[in-house]
Amino acid sequence: MKIIILGAGQVGASLAENLADESNDITMIDTNDSRLRELRDRLDIGVVNGEGSHPDVLVQAGVEDADMLVAVTNNDEINMVACQVAHSLFRTPTKIARVRATAYLTNNKLFANEAIPIDVLISPEQLVSDYIHRLIETPGALQVLDFAEGKVQLVAVKAYHGGPLVGQELRFLREHMPAVDTRVAAIYRRGQAIMPTGATVIEADDEVFFLAGKNDIRAVISELRRMETAYKRIIIAGGGNIGMRLARKLEGRYSVRVIEHNKARAAHLAEHLERAIVLQGSASDQDLLSEENIEDTDVFLALTNDDEANIMSSMLAKRLGARKVMALINNPAYVDLVQGGDIDIAISPQTTTIGSLLTHVRRGDMVSVYSLRRGAAEAIELIAHGDKNSSKVVGRALEDIDLPQGANIGAIVREKDSGSEVIIAHDDVVVESGDHVIVFLLNKKHIRDIEKLFQVGFTFF
Repeated sequence: MKIIILGAGQVGASLAENLADESNDITMIDTNDSRLRELRDRLDIGVVNGEGSHPDVLVQAGVEDADMLVAVTNNDEINMVACQVAHSLFRTPTKIARVRATAYLTNNKLFANEAIPIDVLISPEQLVSDYIHRLIETPGALQVLDFAEGKVQLVAVKAYHGGPLVGQELRFLREHMPAVDTRVAAIYRRGQAIMPTGATVIEADDEVFFLAGKNDIRAVISELRRMETAYKRIIIAGGGNIGMRLARKLEGRYSVRVIEHNKARAAHLAEHLERAIVLQGSASDQDLLSEENIEDTDVFLALTNDDEANIMSSMLAKRLGARKVMALINNPAYVDLVQGGDIDIAISPQTTTIGSLLTHVRRGDMVSVYSLRRGAAEAIELIAHGDKNSSKVVGRALEDIDLPQGANIGAIVREKDSGSEVIIAHDDVVVESGDHVIVFLLNKKHIRDIEKLFQVGFTFF
């Protein structure tokens, strides 16, 4: 596939890195020549220096026969104009744009071929706020990912010493919870991936990824760690787009306070939030945090655009007694360094955004893609098509499907007249056409094998 990426920031660079490894023809456009040279030397991609919304620059990048334009600069207007130019002058088949401003996103009629022709809108702020909301709704989880419109979730938890299942083989999980069906998709132990079997023994400090129906998640977590009580009191440090979106999501159910250092922005937040309390000041101000009874706070969220400020305020909040601390970390290299100490969960907006982009770029009928472990692993939701003659998965039991090494099917969601049925993967489950199949892939280098496995042909012998 020939893809033009507009914007060499962290999102664009992460996307290029993922796609270049998958035998795509990638050309990147940006005005930062030194950044382009660095990416060209590191990745097998073409680069063009210039304004990506200009027709001559797009021509130089090969837009005339490109399959897709992905506009992910930090400027909404440049992204939108680039898609308009690609459509009007070159009829580029697929156009994806990063659009951040809520004022654009609230008007459904704006993005259509007869208006601004964008096929897929990506809003990092919305993706990140949705992700954090799921974490708050699932106390004790390190990650919570939705599949099949939230009917199935993939959850990562750290196994604690004393958990009912810690020190036991996975096959005892069913005995512990006979009424709950779940599947452990992967275990990470001291940074190394383990493909679990029934004989795998869970150890304290293992990072365990499991799939289950949404209503069964808390029961499974309780088998691996001490169950945390539901959160009630939340402090958000940073009233930018993410902070404001999240406050709106949370204020109806939780006690929410937003700390914003900019006086004008704080006034804007106070005007547009209904129940959340807005405080104008610095989240690194010990006196302010003490006045707000930080020791009684269930979750402290550092959501500014400054990594160092987020780290410093998070460490202070933890030292003063906040129960759980989460911080937005824009530099992916920092994520693993800071998580697990004073910062319980480090949230990477690039990792959160990249999966949404890959969902629309990959071959095959993919519904969801999540990038995990700094891009090394992936969780994918695909739709199976065809029949036993035309498909390598339809009509076959899971134990007979030739999955690549390090891949396993965790669950299937099957639509019926009575509604959706969640089927946790077991060897004798047979895949049907139309099933949503959730695959965990320890090594993303095998993504092409998964795509080919789910492709429909005339016949297979």
